[in-house]
Amino acid sequence: MNSGEQKPLRGFPSNQLKGNVIISGDKSISHRAVILGALSVGETKIKGLLESDDVLATMNAVKLLGSTVVRHSQGCYSIFGVGTGGFLEPDNFIDCGNSGTAVRLLIGAVSTNPITTSFTGDSSLRSRPMNRIIKPLSKFGTEFHGRNCDLLPMTVVGTDEPVPIVYKLPIPSAQVKSAVLLAGLNTPGKTTVIEEKATRDHTERMLKAFGAGVEIQESEEGTAITVDGYAELNPLELEVPSDPSSAAFIISAGLIVEDSTLTVRNIGMNPTRTGLFKTFEEMGANLHYELIENSSGEPLAHIHVKSSDLKGVEVPPERAPSMIDEYPILAAVAAVSEGDTVMRGVKELRVKETDRISAMVLGLKSCGVDVTEYDDGFTVHGKGRGSVKGDTTVKTHFDHRIAMSFLCLGLTSNNPITVDDGSAINTSFPQFTDIMANIGARIEELES
Repeated sequence: MNSGEQKPLRGFPSNQLKGNVIISGDKSISHRAVILGALSVGETKIKGLLESDDVLATMNAVKLLGSTVVRHSQGCYSIFGVGTGGFLEPDNFIDCGNSGTAVRLLIGAVSTNPITTSFTGDSSLRSRPMNRIIKPLSKFGTEFHGRNCDLLPMTVVGTDEPVPIVYKLPIPSAQVKSAVLLAGLNTPGKTTVIEEKATRDHTERMLKAFGAGVEIQESEEGTAITVDGYAELNPLELEVPSDPSSAAFIISAGLIVEDSTLTVRNIGMNPTRTGLFKTFEEMGANLHYELIENSSGEPLAHIHVKSSDLKGVEVPPERAPSMIDEYPILAAVAAVSEGDTVMRGVKELRVKETDRISAMVLGLKSCGVDVTEYDDGFTVHGKGRGSVKGDTTVKTHFDHRIAMSFLCLGLTSNNPITVDDGSAINTSFPQFTDIMANIGARIEELES
């Protein structure tokens, strides 16, 4: 959570990176495991849960809603659920910190419960519009009272007579899809979401694992995901795979720092999350996948990485849903690739933790990189290794991915790159600087 105290970090040019790396649990899956555990009947046991600020916010929320949470050891928890429709009215605001996933999924989960729940977050989250979930959830009968209509703080008045809906996503969004499906759990009949382009399917996979009735059908309109209402979810014992979005930073560092050899272990290889890896392969990356046993319905692999001479590519806009969080680190890698890397059709990046298009463009330009900005994306005109000047301080706007991307770029620039505030990294990847140090990268905290 943004406490107002900045934590400047500096990434220094580094020599070869080497080692075996184990990444924290997947953030998207961790959020969903906690929420569905809270909606099941009995004790759900979770191993490998990501203990980041974002996931801890979700955990605190389900406690306020009546679930019991017990921490056994690092990443190992028991969630004692209250069943669908069993959430209690909280006696305080639910503070989701910096997490858009937490607030949108939780609002979906409470919206068809006959309780009134108020949500808030840090300054960044309070500036992010919630209309994309208000529109479909209102169709169930839920009422919303927010600042300027669709901003946090927001009070959600759940309906005691929800009606099932069919909702076609106007833009690809796993968060909106998940919010609607979670609302459908405590609604009579069948609730359906239709998506033209595939988005992360962790919610559908995990709903099935918990015993919910889920049907997926293809049609001319797209993919229709239907959940049966008044579901009784069964508690699980599950292990959270390592997060591919966090692994992206370690893998990228291994690709761009010369003579590096890394193995990143137990990475979730859900096909809705691997767009960046596919793009890296098209750029000429030396990546090798060692497939291993699935965990909790998710495919896994150890990824072997060797430093590579990369070339610029045009990223297909339709690939965006499978790598939307990875565009900042892709832009950093593109800066030390040969030729143009074109990233279009990603206007959604302007409404993330910050305007990520603007933040990356301004940051790269301050590092001496040639960039062209568009309304829906940007092109990085890369000139290969040794072309990035560095010697600058980049504004992160309390965005964890902006901070980590420029720290990685600093490992291969001519001069160090400083980020004005690295404290947001704890929202998703609290191990980041420790892992980087263990593989030979030099990242140092500065006096604020």
